[in-house]
Amino acid sequence: MSFAVQTPQRPLPGAFLQTPAISKYQPGPIGQPIFRTDASSLVHNNGPANPSQQQPQQSTAVTPKSGPESLRPIERAAKTINETLVQEARYPELDSYVGQGISSDYDVTNFPAWAPFQKVRMYDIPDKIFEQYNRAQVSTHMGLFAELNHAWVTMDNALYLWDYTNPSPDLIGVEEQPHNITTVKLVVPRAGVFVPSITHLLVVATTADVFLIGVATQGAAGGSVTVSLYQTRMSIPTRNLDINVIEGSASTGRIFFSGKHDDDVYEFTYQQEEKWFQNRCNRVNHTSKGYSSITPSFSFSKRPQQEQTIQIVSDDTRRLLYTLSSRSTIRTFHMKPNGGLDLVITKTLGQIFGNVGHMVSRTDLIAPGMVIVSISPISAREASKLHLMATTSTGCRMFLSATSSYGWSAGDSSSAPSSMQVQHIKFPPPDLAANAPQQQSSTQMTNYQGNSGINTSSKALKPTRTAQRFAPGYFFCFAPKDPQAVTDTLFISAPDSGRIARPQDASQLTRYHEYGMWLGLGSRAEDIGLVSPSFSAASLPLGFGNELAVQYDKPVTEVAILTNTGVHTIRRRRLVDVFAAAIRSGGGDEGLEGEIRKFIRLYGRGETSATALAVACGQGQDITSDSRVAKVIDPEVLEYARKSFIEFGGKPLLNENSVVDQTMPAIDMVRPSPRHEGLALYVARLVRSFWKAPIVRESQSTQGGLAVSPTISLAKLRDIQHDLSTLQEFLNTNKSFIDGLAGPDALRRASTKQEEVALQAEHRALHSLVVLISDIIEGISFVLVLFDERVEDIMLSLPNETRQQVRNLTYESLFCTGNGKDLAKELVKAIVNRNIANGSNVDTVAEALRRRCGSFCSADDVVIFKAQEQLKKASGAGSNSEFGRNLLNESLRLFRQVARNLSIEHLNWAVEQYISMEFYAGAIQLALSVAKESDRGNRALTWIQDGRPEQDSRQAVFQARKRCYDLVYLVISSVDQASSQAPEMVDGQYTLSAKRKSEAYNVIHNSDDEVFQTDLYDWYLAKGWTERLLEVVSPYIVIYLQRKSSDDVAHADLLWNYYARSNRFYDAASVQLQLAKSDFPLGLDQRIEYLSRAKANASTYTPGIGRQPRQQLLHEISDLLDVANIQDDLLQRLKEDTRITPERRPEVLKKLNGQVLGLTELYNEYADQASYFDLCILIYQAADHRNPADIKTTWQHLLEHTHKETIDRGEPQPYEAVIEKVRSLGARLHLSESTFPISDLVPMLEKYAFEYQRGVGPSTWVIDTFLDLQVPHESILPVLEGMFYNDEAPFQGRNRRYIANDMLYLIQRWFHDSGRGGGRIFGGESNALAISQTLLMLQQNGIDEDKAEECQALRMRIEQMLR
Repeated sequence: MSFAVQTPQRPLPGAFLQTPAISKYQPGPIGQPIFRTDASSLVHNNGPANPSQQQPQQSTAVTPKSGPESLRPIERAAKTINETLVQEARYPELDSYVGQGISSDYDVTNFPAWAPFQKVRMYDIPDKIFEQYNRAQVSTHMGLFAELNHAWVTMDNALYLWDYTNPSPDLIGVEEQPHNITTVKLVVPRAGVFVPSITHLLVVATTADVFLIGVATQGAAGGSVTVSLYQTRMSIPTRNLDINVIEGSASTGRIFFSGKHDDDVYEFTYQQEEKWFQNRCNRVNHTSKGYSSITPSFSFSKRPQQEQTIQIVSDDTRRLLYTLSSRSTIRTFHMKPNGGLDLVITKTLGQIFGNVGHMVSRTDLIAPGMVIVSISPISAREASKLHLMATTSTGCRMFLSATSSYGWSAGDSSSAPSSMQVQHIKFPPPDLAANAPQQQSSTQMTNYQGNSGINTSSKALKPTRTAQRFAPGYFFCFAPKDPQAVTDTLFISAPDSGRIARPQDASQLTRYHEYGMWLGLGSRAEDIGLVSPSFSAASLPLGFGNELAVQYDKPVTEVAILTNTGVHTIRRRRLVDVFAAAIRSGGGDEGLEGEIRKFIRLYGRGETSATALAVACGQGQDITSDSRVAKVIDPEVLEYARKSFIEFGGKPLLNENSVVDQTMPAIDMVRPSPRHEGLALYVARLVRSFWKAPIVRESQSTQGGLAVSPTISLAKLRDIQHDLSTLQEFLNTNKSFIDGLAGPDALRRASTKQEEVALQAEHRALHSLVVLISDIIEGISFVLVLFDERVEDIMLSLPNETRQQVRNLTYESLFCTGNGKDLAKELVKAIVNRNIANGSNVDTVAEALRRRCGSFCSADDVVIFKAQEQLKKASGAGSNSEFGRNLLNESLRLFRQVARNLSIEHLNWAVEQYISMEFYAGAIQLALSVAKESDRGNRALTWIQDGRPEQDSRQAVFQARKRCYDLVYLVISSVDQASSQAPEMVDGQYTLSAKRKSEAYNVIHNSDDEVFQTDLYDWYLAKGWTERLLEVVSPYIVIYLQRKSSDDVAHADLLWNYYARSNRFYDAASVQLQLAKSDFPLGLDQRIEYLSRAKANASTYTPGIGRQPRQQLLHEISDLLDVANIQDDLLQRLKEDTRITPERRPEVLKKLNGQVLGLTELYNEYADQASYFDLCILIYQAADHRNPADIKTTWQHLLEHTHKETIDRGEPQPYEAVIEKVRSLGARLHLSESTFPISDLVPMLEKYAFEYQRGVGPSTWVIDTFLDLQVPHESILPVLEGMFYNDEAPFQGRNRRYIANDMLYLIQRWFHDSGRGGGRIFGGESNALAISQTLLMLQQNGIDEDKAEECQALRMRIEQMLR
């Protein structure tokens, strides 16, 4: 088959998980300069480089918020199960994959774990049979009644039956009649002819007559069947027919037979009693009349005598009877409702050759010499078109369909087909010799429409002696391989349901995949039969063959094969059994992974997960060494299965295209993981048998009264409940390892928002199934409880309308709908009332019901009634009496016992009664208990912690709890009002009112309900009770304020105030720091205030906080405070700066009067652009920027700018402005060596004073400026010496005297300051000597004359002091 090349799909937006989402903090457009262009001359590019680079924005879609979830978990799970069951029901019908054409698709494996069948054991033929056999004189025949676990043998005139499963069976013999027996057949009797205990008939053909024996069966211990035979006195003469084949119709009870000497078809008719012109038994020949009517030109009398009927099979679903003659002619008869039998189709071998001639080229397998050895009917339930499968002597299977003039005769038993065609040929598997080198499998795949690659020459099944097909396609072919044909080799194949159900290539037609195996019998097969009921997964062709769907629901198919040495039982291996065997023999972890991946490749992850889960839950079965079928409980196998389910379960996938389209919430666009699919498959397959079934069935009893019975056996319900309980335990044990059940831990591992949404959807889906499993387990318990009672009495006690609803109630409705649970509660009430009427103890009945099916029973109603009764008694006894208080406490105990199911109406009533009796503490306890029990999962708390998102299902849970809390506030208001009207103490004793108030508030303050505490604090603040809130001593107050402080500055203020009151200064400082850094709309002055307070708090000792964290916090606060002060300086400057355009001013001021900005932004966007050089230097200091060139240049610009600005203003003197600027910066910079470099600033100021301020002001103002800043003398003098000796401009020639004068002045100040108080001059003798030499140098090198004398005098004083 060829297909046109598909046009590749164009990429869709958001189709890749790595597509970035819109950032929460969107970068704005590139900013424009704040200042006008005329200020550009003042802007310099000497600031620290901005390390951040603006990234190009990418377009992406915004994920819409999810709407409210429309489905409850139980409804979502029910929808999943229903969808799964519908999908299972869509299993392809046989006609879809066995269509027109040929095929040879087999996986013939030599690996035992993957074999489709498994030999259970062989039962030997009893010695008693051999003893009888030795006495036989004429003939013997053997056969099976597999459905009864019995075999039979005829020896001349005797018939013996025995239970082949019994190691020492008793022989059941029929020895009275004298004629040799030719064949025996077990059939189903016609309804109404025999008593109900006669379930089968033995049709025994002898050389003289055919007679019927009644068979009564009864189940025995161990699953065996006890058989009893009864004479019916029904027989007909054979008249030398030599009967060799008998067939019965199970639906009509008709019996057909044929003999060796012709191919006529006869019927053994029988009835309960003789009638006019009709005996009890009769023999009818249907074929003579049939031939004359259908083929008048053909006379039976001229038919060659050697042609005989060798096989008769019936198809009751179509009312068709098929015969196979010794000439390979297939005849089809229509069994008419009036007892007639019409021959409708004759298909000769030649006609078959004509049909297949256009389907396959010449092959030795379909050629003259080939014969048909057996036929097997295909029922209308299994296929609508295919009717019959014929097996050839070469091992080919021919599937034939019959049609009528109206089209396919698909299950319409009233119309007879008129023609038959070969639809499909399945060729044998590869030859054993050709397949020998292959260890695992041999598989050939090709399309049905062509013959390329199909093996049409395999002689693996040649010669085929006989074959049998069982639904849904089990093929047993017996091919003798030894020359004498003494022993048979058995080839068995079965459809691979997993691959048929989920083809790997959806564009191709479904292929007829089969697994095959070879089995040596060691003897010749005599008969084959089904031990188990015939397979059917559905009543229609669609879904009929789905073996996977009924793995855990129906008995495993078992086949018995009788040979001349014994009975071999062969069991179908379910996929779950194959999986268990595969991982058992997988060869360790590496081999196991290979087997798992093979399963995934063949069947997909969903089916693999379902199978692994089933094995892990103990569903796998295997044959033990003592030939027993037992569950696989090997711990290693169970562990491998568990790991497979967890590790190979896949991940949920988010359909991002749909999210981009914004058609649905993102969480609804997630496809759950294959692990979820596997869990849904497993649960659906467990419950499929009863999911849609009604619970009860009404009928008439034998006495004419009402009889009510379950539609599903209670034993089956218990088995399903056990399997579901095992599954529930598995999920509970492994939930921490399963994504979707692991809780918040799994969400924390999500690396992207897409993964987080996918995990949330996975949790929602898996949690729904977990809830459903729990509800089904409990629901089954309810059904079991119901049928433990006299259901008839209960049904009769119901109102007619309710009774009709119970009749229509299905298991699905019981488990998943509110109406179903309401009906269940009505039934429980009826059970309780019936037990009360019979004198049973109500408490005992209620407790039993609650224990077994708590959510269905109304035992809580009984408890509520008792509690209300106690409350009423307390009201009559007086609430202040001891007896009254005891009754109140007992009512509280009972109410709290059923708090989870206490309705809001009952709660309101109880609280009102408690308030009226001043039982305040009890009222609060009850309301808090109901609130807590209504939300055991604490979903309301998670909703609060998640920021209270709108349209969230958890919001409704919180509102339900809040209704309870509102009742608590009502109690608080009542107790406050009552206490305000009475004194607190009388005669030194607390009054009763004060005690009850204390009791009430103790309950409130000691409550561990965080949701309540949170709502209580909200109520306090709404009332304006801030002081009451700060006086609360509870761990929840901190949690509450911490949570609220992220959204509201007022709560953050309350938090640091609470910390400060509690002497937790470190925590208070941390909160204040976060406030200063927060996104709240705070002004810069407020942020500086927070930082100042934080600095003070961080400097205060806090018990329990180490020195290092406190110092780290203090350092962070101080740094941010420095930046904030710089920003504040900028803000104040820019407020007065006229260079800012009016349009930009509000924007600039708003940005600066908000969050503390980064130093880079402050420098690049504001300080540098505005030529605020002093602030630039402060930024250098805060940023620890140490580039000397930048710093020196900025200082130079600062001096020039200050000088120019002062000149423009006209006051004060420029040097005074410079002095003030240097002093201010020096103090704020703390004389930092990097940003206040003395070596650069002294020459800079000296040069400025010489060039711009010479003769203006004091001559020593430069030196005085530095000395006033406490700059050490010894730091200034070397700089001046360098300037003096370097002879730098402008201090050259005579101008050097200006430096010399400053040096002399500095030395004089140093001499005076160091000698003050009797200290050592200049700090030491070495410094004094060096300074003396410096003074000598100054005296000799051009100092002013008046200064020279001062220099000489000072030098003399120094030397004098050094002596």
